[in-house]
Amino acid sequence: MSGGEHPIDRQPARERRLAKLVVPRQRAHSRSDWTGESAALYCRISHASDDDQTGVDRQERICRDVAERLGVLVPSDLVFVDNNRSAWKRNRKRPGWDGLLAAVRTGRVRHIITYHPDRLMRQPHDLEELLHISDEHDITLHGQANRRNLADPDDRFFLRIEVAHSCRSSDDTSRRLLDATVDRARDGLPHGGKRRYGYTSNGMEIVDKEAVIVREVFSRYLDGDTPQKLANDLNRRGEPTALGKEWNPPSIRALLDSRHVAGIRVFRGEEIGDGEWPAIVARGFWEEVRERRMYRAPATPPSEGGEVSKDDEDRFYILRGVVVCKRCAVRMAGSDGRYMCGRAQRTDSASCSRTVSAPTLERFVRDAAIRILERIDVTGSTAPAGLSATDEAAVQSDRQELADLKEMWDDRELSTREYRSMRKTVEDRIAAVQRKLVSRPTVEVLQGLVGPGAAASWKALEAAKDCQRMNAVMRFLFSAVIIDASSLRGRAFDYGRVEIEPNPNL
Repeated sequence: MSGGEHPIDRQPARERRLAKLVVPRQRAHSRSDWTGESAALYCRISHASDDDQTGVDRQERICRDVAERLGVLVPSDLVFVDNNRSAWKRNRKRPGWDGLLAAVRTGRVRHIITYHPDRLMRQPHDLEELLHISDEHDITLHGQANRRNLADPDDRFFLRIEVAHSCRSSDDTSRRLLDATVDRARDGLPHGGKRRYGYTSNGMEIVDKEAVIVREVFSRYLDGDTPQKLANDLNRRGEPTALGKEWNPPSIRALLDSRHVAGIRVFRGEEIGDGEWPAIVARGFWEEVRERRMYRAPATPPSEGGEVSKDDEDRFYILRGVVVCKRCAVRMAGSDGRYMCGRAQRTDSASCSRTVSAPTLERFVRDAAIRILERIDVTGSTAPAGLSATDEAAVQSDRQELADLKEMWDDRELSTREYRSMRKTVEDRIAAVQRKLVSRPTVEVLQGLVGPGAAASWKALEAAKDCQRMNAVMRFLFSAVIIDASSLRGRAFDYGRVEIEPNPNL
């Protein structure tokens, strides 16, 4: 013990030294201490109806005013924006938020400026992640009206309360939106959102000019036109999408898959009955397109080596969408001069290696098609036949049953699962009857191909390489070309393995 030092004096000094080691050192909160330090800006707006929908451009202007007032510097690469991004949905990616955290981790950022903390975070786990990172970098969070030192226990406490409140507010908004969606579903009304092609913004009224194009797209697709060809044609004609953009294959496929154009109401991915809006496309016609979408083969897939052979480079498989594997009951796709089972790429026990020579099969089916074309009669009306009295009564009875089921669901007498199961059974019965009303453009598909000169007309199609037309005719004439296992050894073609099913409506 040195002279003049008493034991009672050592304890406070020891505590002071320990406090300097374990308590984060607080930086001064004066503007002079911040001048010249680096700061990051973060701006976000959600697609949902938040209480404050201040746009990201205005948020950035406000944040830059705050930065100027504080005297901090904002490099151009430290401005992070998440436009139309939710901070509440956990599965929603926020590139701006991820970039901000990465910048903080590198030590480049001493200040974060945002319009309000709820622009930055609406989930407690996001706040905790930011606090964890800031423990090593001494970060101060600035808003339009306040600031929070992320190393200060009191500020952390208040931030946790604010973020928890924002999360609760988002939860309440989500619940109200879900309740409103359920109410619209019960009333047979469409979801909100972006305008659907063929309809006005509320989804309840048809836009006549666009409806004509919708019907054209559906009809031409059944005739063999690809989404790419349809998109190119619409763009060439200057017909924009509902959002004023150019068409592309995905947007054409989305239109073909749209249940809205058939007047079908969808809730949570499930069909729940007819909507209250008028349909552009008949239900039976839409069902046929959907079935075609499920099995239409891709044009010329690459060979096993990843390269397309010269012989296969420009080949169009005119039986695409028609050839079926008898063992698996799935469509066979054309590739490398063969039609192969759709399960050929599977690696489990359901894999199937069945193939058949494309040129030989196509010649065989072509000959069968020509024989039908030589004797087919297309002088009658192309309009769909009316339903019989029995079918009409069955459909009316089923529609009444659907109405009764919906009423029971509205009254909570049926659970949603029970309602969906029972409704699907009834709708399947209705769809089976409505398929009889599918109107096919018989005369247009077969025009110039029927009668004694059918063989010569077909050769003209082959010479012109009008593959789309030949494919449309094949799909019109035949329900399926079924391929069984070959009973012959060697390379000889077994014609006995081919079973051709004509279209029963012919």
